[in-house]
Amino acid sequence: MGQTEPIFDVSPGDIDRALAACDGDARATIRALLIANAMLERALTGERVAALQSRRRPSRRQ
Repeated sequence: MGQTEPIFDVSPGDIDRALAACDGDARATIRALLIANAMLERALTGERVAALQSRRRPSRRQ
């Protein structure tokens, strides 16, 4: 089987910067990344819900 390219390119420098932002604490880094991911998921879910609601909203014209 051939190798697949990663969807996201994360360099060792990116990892080093994330760890440095949390003073080298790996658990704090993972926690921060999980929180950021959850916030992004919530924002995307909210956008999807808003888009669906705007499509389903009945017209108030009479």
